[in-house]
Amino acid sequence: MAEATVPSGPVVDDRALDESVTFTSELIRIDTTNNGDGSCRERPAAEYVAERLADTGLEPLLLERTPGRTNVVARIPGTDPSADALLVHGHLDVVPAEPADWSVHPFSGEIRDGVVWGRGAVDMKNMDAMVLAVVRAWARAGVRPRRDIVLAYTADEEASADDGSGFLADRHAGLFEGCTEGISESGAFTFHAGPGMSLYPIAAGERGTAWLKLSADGRAGHGSKVNKANAVSRLAAAVARIGAHEWPVRLTPTVRAALTEIAALHHIRVDLDAPGFDVDELLGKLGPAAELVAPTVRNSSNPTMLEAGYKVNVIPGRATAHIDGRMLPGGEEEFRETLDRLTGPDVDWEFDHREIPLQAPVDSPTYAKMRAAVELFDPGAHVVPYCMSGGTDAKQFSRLGITGYGFSPLKLPVGFDYQALFHGVDERVPVDALHFGVRVLDHFLRSA
Repeated sequence: MAEATVPSGPVVDDRALDESVTFTSELIRIDTTNNGDGSCRERPAAEYVAERLADTGLEPLLLERTPGRTNVVARIPGTDPSADALLVHGHLDVVPAEPADWSVHPFSGEIRDGVVWGRGAVDMKNMDAMVLAVVRAWARAGVRPRRDIVLAYTADEEASADDGSGFLADRHAGLFEGCTEGISESGAFTFHAGPGMSLYPIAAGERGTAWLKLSADGRAGHGSKVNKANAVSRLAAAVARIGAHEWPVRLTPTVRAALTEIAALHHIRVDLDAPGFDVDELLGKLGPAAELVAPTVRNSSNPTMLEAGYKVNVIPGRATAHIDGRMLPGGEEEFRETLDRLTGPDVDWEFDHREIPLQAPVDSPTYAKMRAAVELFDPGAHVVPYCMSGGTDAKQFSRLGITGYGFSPLKLPVGFDYQALFHGVDERVPVDALHFGVRVLDHFLRSA
């Protein structure tokens, strides 16, 4: 890319806006469904991305742990060699979609009535496409960012990330040399919190992943006979206790900042440390905005799968269950102790998949620049921090000392339920939202 200083004005042109839409649509058409069984093949999407990066003069690397599970990494040199590098990452895989449930085919990438439809439209081929469009616009204009920017398009985020960000962090750490911060999905989208109140939550934390396997052993026997050592009964009792458990409140720094700022926007003064402070009472006063915070004031544990038996009149000797658990920063010891108590002496439990919780500072220069970029293009916006209830590839990249933020900007119309479309039916993104995102990303990435 050409030598140049960082300009103050935008370089996004009509071609960049068009490409953000075209790339989103075309990436959706490349079916990268990740069923979690290893059958996904992200390589066609990775090759698509690599070709468009190579057009700019970059030299993208295609990296695989498993054949077909392809990642793309490229580095854009910045104008300030002393500055820390910034990681911009997005995953190429998507969750499954059942065509019969959709208004359009989930892999059609159809553009209709100003909206791009299909699996990945918000999670997260839209962000993949917007970043591509920005980088190509920079190449045409001959500009560069202030910091080195490392681009990573990953495989396997929708499962274990073993073939994606985990593989990159473990085996190719050198490609991320100098990166201290990163941005990715699930932040800086419009959240309509009431008449005239547009929030843009930027993710500055993630709960940790704690997917659990429960096992109960018992005495196999005839279904007609009394059996005090019934594995199914033992497991069912433990699962019911876990499902009914009310986890105690645990307010992390990110959640505290979110509660304070959102409450202030509602003209509510709060003292989170006051004796008798009731977070649920406060959430009840925050209207729709409570949805941004409510899932992250506690740990959680939701039963999701049960397996036992093979015939109705046979009591099996073993039963298993799976729990989707999530842990807040600092909450793992409490989580473990609580699961030991809830499962009891007759049921064993173990982590089937575990990833750490994350926190990022909301008073950092990078957070301030993200806020400024959003507010520049939507002057009426209120940027607030929040903690994701789930997780992203930022967990794996944190092994390299990279602090992660959720920042994939979209300006969305009233009534557009962005969060419900993650892994949902009729996933889609407005064309205007993509245009907004390209402009915000261009401004932020060149000034960060």
